Amino acid sequence: MTAIDLIERKRDGGRLSTAEIGWLIKNYTSGSVTDYQMAAMLMAAYIHGLDRAELFAWTDAMLHSGDLLDLSAIKAPKIDKHSTGGVGDKVSIPLAPMVAACGVAVPMMSGRGLGHTGGTLDKLETIPGFTTNLDPNTFARILSDTGLVLGGQSKTLVPADQKLYALRDATGTVPSIPLIASSIMSKKLAEDLDGLVLDVKVGEGAFMESPDQALELAETLVGIGQAYDLKVVALLTNMDAPLGREVGNANEIAESIAVLAGGGPDDLVEITYALGSEMLQLAGMAQDDEAARRLLRAAVDSGAAMEKFAAVIEAQGGDPRVLDHPGLLPKARYQQELPASRTGYVTLCDARNVGVAAMRLGAGRERKEDEIDPAVGISIVAKPGEQVDEGQPIARISFNDEGRLAMALPLLKRAFHIASIPAGQPPLILGEVRS
Repeated sequence: MTAIDLIERKRDGGRLSTAEIGWLIKNYTSGSVTDYQMAAMLMAAYIHGLDRAELFAWTDAMLHSGDLLDLSAIKAPKIDKHSTGGVGDKVSIPLAPMVAACGVAVPMMSGRGLGHTGGTLDKLETIPGFTTNLDPNTFARILSDTGLVLGGQSKTLVPADQKLYALRDATGTVPSIPLIASSIMSKKLAEDLDGLVLDVKVGEGAFMESPDQALELAETLVGIGQAYDLKVVALLTNMDAPLGREVGNANEIAESIAVLAGGGPDDLVEITYALGSEMLQLAGMAQDDEAARRLLRAAVDSGAAMEKFAAVIEAQGGDPRVLDHPGLLPKARYQQELPASRTGYVTLCDARNVGVAAMRLGAGRERKEDEIDPAVGISIVAKPGEQVDEGQPIARISFNDEGRLAMALPLLKRAFHIASIPAGQPPLILGEVRS
């Protein structure tokens, strides 16, 4: 078989066999199939989709393109969580220590930010010394020692996905449900998990802007899990407005620390506890939502969750003093306030505009190779539903470059709508799919 034969067939709406997909992924990973050939295939798959058999074959070929983690020596139930990406979505950072403090092993493998959505790895690396670049043996050792590891994808774990993810971003084929689902699940299946909780974001700041799209993605993800006998729960959560009040990197770590200390914004706390509850129930640590939330609250109130975070920070080379002294995190040189244009109620804080504004400040990447400025970001002073007076600050911008500020300000101004009467706010959790 040749790559051009497979590309032409998929281009014309045909289907590929399991053997053909296996050959394609194997040879793309090794370099025998070129980037430009795979780019053509990705566009054909984006346009025509992958049927159920093709999707499972594509996922399996990616899964077996490199190493698989062997975590069988760890006796605690192994449960991970994954988000499809949003603005201000720092949930994994407080969530993982809270769940691990309840006795669950959490091998959390996260990604970097690209475009308007932030990345957990970028946020964690604002902690002085913290490293997320862990080989499989180190990943497993830290998980065994602490019950928690917060790492990235290694070069040998699902290498096909590493290549394909960058290529999808460069070719406009990111928002494809089969390609998103196979990317997520190939990495999660490689982790030797007992269960997986998914946070499928819906709205202006998400890749899936409509509930129907998000539901289809959730059902696809859960279906792949079922094929591998992996217990999966997917929650559909609202991403029309940023989650929490901080958008950036270091400032999101500070907000995560506040949640672990028993504070934090209500919306961030609610999503964190909802996902944590599902993780504990999948692990068999709690029989229902009420019991799970009691365990999570006890982990926070006792300080056990914060201690777990300190332990993993130290294990991964970071400085745990940031938990008591957030001032050790990077700080921007300048701040500027965005005043309310009128008196009234905030009815909209558009997540996509806020996310792109933060990216233009330097908090995110337009291209994979762009450097992150860990100190810059946006603090949302007035969230949707809150009352403001004309001239009152509705956001604070932390920046290091006036040119970048000038690019970000127009977007941030457009993100806020203020009306004379309050608007009803949609629920945070919009639906669920279970295996």
